[in-house]
Amino acid sequence: MAKWALVSVFDKRGVAEFCRRLVEAGYGILSTGGTAKHLEENGLAVTRVEDYTGFPEMLDGRVKTLHPRIHGGLLGIRDNPAHEASMAEHQIDPIDVVVVNLYPFEATIARPGVTFEEAVEMIDIGGPSMLRAAAKNHRFCAPVVDPDDYPWVADALSRPSGLSDRERLRLAQKVFAVTARYDQLITSYLSEHLVTEGWPETLNISVVHRQALRYGENPHQAAHFYADIDPSPASIAAAQQLQGKELSFNNIQDADAALNMLRAFDDLGRAAVVAVKHMNPCGIGLGDTLDDAFARAYESDPVSIFGGIIACNRPLDGPLAERLAGMFLEIIIAPAFTDAARAELARKKNVRLLTVDMKEPQWRPGDKVYRRVSGGLLVQEVDRAVAADWQVVTRRQPTDEERTALAFAWRVVKFVKSNAIVLATAEGTTGIGAGQMNRVGAAKIAIEQAGPRAAASVLASDAFFPMRDTVDAAAAAGIKAIIQPGGSIKDADSIAAADEHGIAMVFTGERHFLH
Repeated sequence: MAKWALVSVFDKRGVAEFCRRLVEAGYGILSTGGTAKHLEENGLAVTRVEDYTGFPEMLDGRVKTLHPRIHGGLLGIRDNPAHEASMAEHQIDPIDVVVVNLYPFEATIARPGVTFEEAVEMIDIGGPSMLRAAAKNHRFCAPVVDPDDYPWVADALSRPSGLSDRERLRLAQKVFAVTARYDQLITSYLSEHLVTEGWPETLNISVVHRQALRYGENPHQAAHFYADIDPSPASIAAAQQLQGKELSFNNIQDADAALNMLRAFDDLGRAAVVAVKHMNPCGIGLGDTLDDAFARAYESDPVSIFGGIIACNRPLDGPLAERLAGMFLEIIIAPAFTDAARAELARKKNVRLLTVDMKEPQWRPGDKVYRRVSGGLLVQEVDRAVAADWQVVTRRQPTDEERTALAFAWRVVKFVKSNAIVLATAEGTTGIGAGQMNRVGAAKIAIEQAGPRAAASVLASDAFFPMRDTVDAAAAAGIKAIIQPGGSIKDADSIAAADEHGIAMVFTGERHFLH
């Protein structure tokens, strides 16, 4: 009997060269429609599926491989005498390799303005059916769904021993991972058309194993890192590590937090540096150069930056690298490092250098934030809100300089764990109070950290003031402008306190809790 490879792909990347190697290894090529034409144009002899089955493609190509001669060849167990007899009786040849990838449903639904009918037409039927059949029968039929696997599969099939049992299992597992994600995308898309809010009734999440971690948040907790199948190039999952120890669980969390904070200043067109410790900013600075921005971030809290993470939105050069090399840091993130910076930081062999593509959006449309709780999952939209409709609620109006500083402080405070208070100038943070059980406590920490600089700073609060004590504390420190959401039943008390102290206070109408 012939040794067949069935090839039917939407993504034709590398398939002609792969099939050429299959032919050299003794396989005949069965193929369909556009794939057959592509292979023939590349000089390969192809047997068309309709010629093999005796049944034409029909219904605009919806039916072409759904035939007993195809699926019998995929599913027949070669060491089962009853299967062998049945296949021989019905002239079914065994199919030894299936090379299939799927209609681009995900890319289709991501297109602006795509119609429901267009999306449904991109739901593949024959492809998943063939792949799942081959994956089920992987002992005899090798399923190849990923073009990146073509080279090593071709090498293995060229060996006298062929694919090993483990290699076949690896291919089968990948098929079910791909089809599971495919079904998940379809399920979510159809569910969105059943609910007015656009939230699916069933949520399926597919991620792939990226690496085993030394441990989790603590040494007694085992941990692994899983990433989206196609992460944004601007995400921490797509970061490239240039040097340093392997990233830990806490490193990844902190690096992601630093990147989130840094990207909040993209639209300002200025150099920005973020210093992070335990997922909270300990300093954020802006400047005309990275040196200026780093100086302001460092001055915010030169103690907490020890053992922290630095993220920069410009390529990092030698002079700043020399300064960073003199500090104990866990990670430095930048879009690039100059040769001089690499040479300087190579002296600190344990510090991890990460590059991230900061030209791309970090979050994609529809991205959600997930938080596991016992027995379930909390899902929410990404906090992209930027206050646009400020309301000055005090007699005193903020000056132009204070408005700029308030806007900066408001960008920062949403990245600080609640209860959160941020003191800042227009160029950088001066004091940060994070994660306190009461708001005035957070204010006192931020004011103490700022010291004499508090009098030249504005104050931002992630949520409203339940009483006037925070305003009184700000006034005692010499602060003259405050930004907060408003919305407390005691707003009048805070406004009165601000008026008594000559403080300008702005309500944003939206809060930024970060629990």
